[in-house]
Amino acid sequence: MSDDLAARLREAVGDAQRLVVKVGSSSLTSADGGHLDEVALRALVDVLAARRGEGRQVVLVSSGAIAAGIGPLGLATRPSDLATQQAAASVGQGALVAAYQAAFGAYGLTVGQVLLTADDTTRRSHYTNARRTLDRLLELGIVPIVNENDTVATQEIRFGDNDRLAALVADLVAAQGLVLLTDVDALYDGPPSRGGSRRVPLVATTDDLDAVTIGGTGSSVGSGGMVTKVEAAGIAGAAGIPTLLTRLVDVSRALAGADVGTVFAPAAATRASRKRWLAHATTSRGSLILDEGAVAAVTERRKSLLAAGITAVTGSFAAGDPVDVCGPDGQVIARGLVTYASGELPRLLGRSTHDLAAELGKAYEREVIHRDDLVVL
Repeated sequence: MSDDLAARLREAVGDAQRLVVKVGSSSLTSADGGHLDEVALRALVDVLAARRGEGRQVVLVSSGAIAAGIGPLGLATRPSDLATQQAAASVGQGALVAAYQAAFGAYGLTVGQVLLTADDTTRRSHYTNARRTLDRLLELGIVPIVNENDTVATQEIRFGDNDRLAALVADLVAAQGLVLLTDVDALYDGPPSRGGSRRVPLVATTDDLDAVTIGGTGSSVGSGGMVTKVEAAGIAGAAGIPTLLTRLVDVSRALAGADVGTVFAPAAATRASRKRWLAHATTSRGSLILDEGAVAAVTERRKSLLAAGITAVTGSFAAGDPVDVCGPDGQVIARGLVTYASGELPRLLGRSTHDLAAELGKAYEREVIHRDDLVVL
């Protein structure tokens, strides 16, 4: 049964009309990590251009900007400080896109650069604008080349080597498949270098990961590892999108349905798009601590969150920002968009909306987080 499921999932990814492919820095750079590997890049473009020739759409999420800037800046290794990372990205992003322009141009295809920041996936208005842009590029026959805007941003350099971004983009464009290309041929049940470790061909549910030791911090030029790839597969799976993890050298065979790499099944039940956005695309600006009664109301009865059930507030946030909702022990149980700023909430805690409205006016007779803006994690 598992072999049949794996085969169906591989076929689904290979047949996807709209596919998101993410390639990591280590797959695109030279052995010393300081230059783009033009041969590897062209090999990837050969496969993706062939799909475009079949009338299918492809979005490429490509790491490599920082790594491509290491050599031109005269650096020996990937910089650890943010300012130098941003300088390397500034230099390397131009080289990366130019290489893609030349490679896709040989097939008569045009690429479009799309640089995204954390705000573009955190703030709903930015999120929907990014979706419109990507949809329009695809409609026009362009191959979008997506990367994080490392030059000016701070947080997303630690996103996980574009793995999380790729999963969010797959959901954003309603892709039918996500492919994660790395320098390891598959997920293994232990360190691949350790004797006896076996390839995991299929992850049908999260229970399949219980016996898997997931580790690694990525290559010397990348920032991700296997953990971020498994997390990305989970994000895509929550949107009903199957994920295939393999090496760049195996991508052609993988998309043809060969038994290579690891395929992750999507979740049996998926949340609505807005709920997925709240759960995976937002970055918390603070947290609200609840009493036991409020926890039950939010998680079991799916009620809105009221001030009466909140015992403490942490962080600094404005009305409309995403915040974590935590139980008495501090464990995150939900995330939502708050209707009050952090400075307003302390004087409201533990009080009913009726009492607040009577003392402060009708404007205070509202939920702290409405259930439509709240997702249980």
